[in-house]
Amino acid sequence: MQGLGELENGVMDVLWTSDSPMTVREVLAKLNETRDLAYTTVMTVLDNLHRKGWVNRELQNRAYLYTPAESREEAAARVLRELLDSSGDPEAVLLHFAQSASDDETAALRRGLRRRPKR
Repeated sequence: MQGLGELENGVMDVLWTSDSPMTVREVLAKLNETRDLAYTTVMTVLDNLHRKGWVNRELQNRAYLYTPAESREEAAARVLRELLDSSGDPEAVLLHFAQSASDDETAALRRGLRRRPKR
């Protein structure tokens, strides 16, 4: 995901695929299925993601429980919006994207635009 480092993205993937809030230890266990990370590393990444607004946390007993602040799809849309707003020429960016879109993606865009409320 744009704006996230590799480890931050890995942590977000774990949280997005979880059905319930997770502790640092639970996130660490999931990440360590394919890596070897320290508890403090994951704790720091989660703290940074909280500070950046990517995750929410709630203190339960003596441990924080972490949840994504928004769904993966909402985050991707927000990042895309930020890219368009900072591009200098959002129309050109959208046209380049439309040219690269697959048939399925084009159909999804058409469906979404038809359902969009008139402004």
